[in-house]
Amino acid sequence: MGADSRHLRTELSIREQLAALCSRDVDWQRGFLPAADDDVRPAAVLILFGVLDEAPARDSSGPVPADLDVLLQRRSATLRSHPGQISFPGGRLEPHDEDAIAAALREAREETGLDPAGVDVIGTLPEVPLAVSNHTVTPVLGWWRHPSRVAAVDHAETVDVFRVPVADLLDPANRVTSVRRYGSRTFRAPAFTLAQSDTLLWGFTGMVLSRLFDELGWTNPWNTARELTV
Repeated sequence: MGADSRHLRTELSIREQLAALCSRDVDWQRGFLPAADDDVRPAAVLILFGVLDEAPARDSSGPVPADLDVLLQRRSATLRSHPGQISFPGGRLEPHDEDAIAAALREAREETGLDPAGVDVIGTLPEVPLAVSNHTVTPVLGWWRHPSRVAAVDHAETVDVFRVPVADLLDPANRVTSVRRYGSRTFRAPAFTLAQSDTLLWGFTGMVLSRLFDELGWTNPWNTARELTV
């Protein structure tokens, strides 16, 4: 099977599943701490799926095709909020943003240099509380119809941009439970190990991806007792 037909099959299948998810109500309260009631700030992230050209020309034995990928970035270690963490492109809504979709695409362009004209927006998911920085975040699901070159634009904010095969994230060998201690309190949450960046994908982004995979029916059983302290 040629690369073009392979890519088309991946796109049609994944877009249908993502569109169906956008039509459902996702209750994010499970596992997410609510943001404070006062001065909650709206934000948006772009969860951008696409097809990796260099993926092997074979069928994946897992729940997704081997060539499906998602765009991620590493935040600068000098940032006050979520320093050094792996994240989706995104940020706070600005007064000139028309809506969460416009904000997610603007932030993705500013952070990764991608061309928003090549992105098809599939839809949005319900807001997710981000208690640590007192935001409510709207996930915007997109499909990279015409991928463009990406790289860290402002190293004061982003130090690396990369595309990760979703099949790698779903591999049980790459799934762990992150353990974070704040004084006498301990928080455990799903996380992922990333070969591309030799680091741990944890926190808000890890929790959103894990829940997204659960909702889509993509998750492979994994050992939740395998823990890593962050």
